[in-house]
Amino acid sequence: MSRIGKNPITVPSGVSIDVSKGNLVTVKGPKGQLTQQVHPDLSVEVKDGEAVVSRPSNSKRHRSYHGLYRSLIDNMVVGVTEGYTLELEVVGVGYRAENQGNQLTLTLGYSHPIIFLIPEEVSVETVSAKGKAPVIKLSSTDKQLVGQIAAKIRSLRKPEPYKGKGIKFVGEELRRKAGKTAAKK
Repeated sequence: MSRIGKNPITVPSGVSIDVSKGNLVTVKGPKGQLTQQVHPDLSVEVKDGEAVVSRPSNSKRHRSYHGLYRSLIDNMVVGVTEGYTLELEVVGVGYRAENQGNQLTLTLGYSHPIIFLIPEEVSVETVSAKGKAPVIKLSSTDKQLVGQIAAKIRSLRKPEPYKGKGIKFVGEELRRKAGKTAAKK
C-alpha cells in the first residue's frame, strides 16, 4: 500500500468534493474552485468528511498514480481553503520589480526591461522598501500554477554563485563560491 495514497484526505467544513463521470474531481471552497482529471483506473470516494483514493491492483504504475492523485487532491483542498503564496527576492544593484495589475515589469540588468504577464488565476504584488531587495509575492489557489510561474520568473535571471545577484526564493540558501585570489609573485 502506498504510504501517501492510503491516507484519507480530510475535507474541512465549507469545502465540497464532487466526483463526476470520467473521474473528474471538482473541489469547491471559500477561495474558489479547482478541477483535476484522475486516472480512470483509480477511484475516488467521498464519505463522512473524508476523501479516499483507491487503486485496483498492486502494479508499479497503479501504486505511483495512487500517491500522485491523492497528493494532487489534497493540494486542491488546501488551495481552496488557505491558498498558496510564494515570495521571490530580486537581489542586485539596479534590479527592480514593479507590477500594474497582472503585468510584472522587471529590470534585471539587461538592455531592456522584461514585461511578464501573470495569468488571471494568480495575483501578484511587489514590495519595494528602501535599503532592501524588492520582493515579488505570488498567490493563488493552484499550487502547481504558482510554482510554475515562480520558476519562470526565477529563470529570467538565476542567482549567480559569486555575488548572489539574481532572482531567488525568499529563504533560499545559495551555494557561494570564492572569487579569484590575488596574483602570485
